[in-house]
Amino acid sequence: MTPDVPAPGGAPALRLTVLIGEQDVWHHRPLYAEIVHRARAAGLAGASVFRGIEGFGAGSVVHTQRLLSLSEELPVAIVVVDAEERVRGFLPQLDELLAGGGLVTLDRCEMIVHRAPDAGGPDGGEGGRG
Repeated sequence: MTPDVPAPGGAPALRLTVLIGEQDVWHHRPLYAEIVHRARAAGLAGASVFRGIEGFGAGSVVHTQRLLSLSEELPVAIVVVDAEERVRGFLPQLDELLAGGGLVTLDRCEMIVHRAPDAGGPDGGEGGRG
């Protein structure tokens, strides 16, 4: 199978990953929460936030969750997967939110949605989107 041909049941998609610090804020709200709420309002399929246990950014300062370290500035990754045009349509909002710094990566991927047989919605999912 070639990378450009989706597996049976798969659909081409784009994975958006935003890398920021846990303490980054937007108008007194955690930046990761603002990104998730805006992604939902934009109708994206879903967003997840992952808290890192160790990492460093542009400043090269290592932040860690180790017992003897009390770092509260741990790395955070927000991941969104949806159709390419929907993800790219969301990028201008990230430009605004990340004016203080952050890193965005885009990766082509394949989306295969698995739904429980008894899930709600007309097509077996929650409201028709994964």
